[in-house]
Amino acid sequence: MADTLSANKDYDYISFVSEVKELIRRSQYQALKAVNKELIKLYWDIGRMIVEKQQTLGWGKSVVEQLSKDIQCEYPGIQGFSTSNLWNMKLFYSEIQQNEKLQPLVGEISWTKNILILTKCKDPLEREFYMLHVKKFGWTKDVLVHQIENNLTANWCGNLQHFPFFTGRIQKISPNTRRDRSTFRDC
Repeated sequence: MADTLSANKDYDYISFVSEVKELIRRSQYQALKAVNKELIKLYWDIGRMIVEKQQTLGWGKSVVEQLSKDIQCEYPGIQGFSTSNLWNMKLFYSEIQQNEKLQPLVGEISWTKNILILTKCKDPLEREFYMLHVKKFGWTKDVLVHQIENNLTANWCGNLQHFPFFTGRIQKISPNTRRDRSTFRDC
């Protein structure tokens, strides 16, 4: 009887520890998502500010280089504010602010994946396709690069039943689109 009681206590404790661990994992994940959204918002705002200052004050390219130096001087050791990443912030703002469908998606995936999609995919529907897939399937950066290089949009377009959340979106491409329609010809 004492062994059974002890076994029940051990089971209860193991179950308790498992629940606590799961709670910790969920909280860590939620915290990472919140940090990512805030980082994306920061990069959006910096990109917007660069665009606005260049338009209204006629600032040239050198302002981005100087801004990078000034940020790194003020915050030694901080990462993410290199000249190239500031240019990416400008690109990010310029491209995403034109497309309301992409705006809610960018906060759902990492900065690196956003920039990969923006630089490697020029068509808004293709960008949406990859953002949705990264979000749904949790693709790593390497998987995303592989899928883009292998033109997943064209390969899966004929099999949209695999992606019911995407059905109908590609089919809305008008015949006048600038995109090479052969990519989506089977849709």
